Amino acid sequence: MKVLVSDTSVLVDLERGALLEAAFRLSADLAVPDLLFERELRDHGGERLVRLGVRIEELTGDGVRRAAAYRRERRALSLPDAFALELARYHGWVLLTGDGTLRDMARREQVECHGLLWLLDRMQEEAVVAVQALHDGLQRIEAHPRCRLPRLEVRIRLGRYAAILNRERR
Repeated sequence: MKVLVSDTSVLVDLERGALLEAAFRLSADLAVPDLLFERELRDHGGERLVRLGVRIEELTGDGVRRAAAYRRERRALSLPDAFALELARYHGWVLLTGDGTLRDMARREQVECHGLLWLLDRMQEEAVVAVQALHDGLQRIEAHPRCRLPRLEVRIRLGRYAAILNRERR
């Protein structure tokens, strides 16, 4: 089974768009490193994530050392993000992030890495949620003041969703 290792930003955006539950209906498991869960998620929706089925994974001792080395190399990289990168690298899993520094490190480490929009595409392909929910959710995410998604890519998807909805209404 495919495993997607998420950073906090992707999970927050899914929550903002009311798409979190749908993500857990994908044919892949969602995982986070234990350090990220403890520091960033436990007190902010952690129980709900556990109920939905998030996998909380530990790094090996060597993995912790490697994650710390990533952090020393790139100070802009948070330790929880470094743990997510190492977890994905070690297991050959896919990393989900919206963070540019983390994406750069993933590319360097040859870790497959995607963002929220890629995840929404998977949700549409697997039909785990209605297109209307994807449309409305992406609009909510885009409207948030902290949204950093590429506007053009958001517009492309919103247009695609609208076209599908228009065809369905005929």
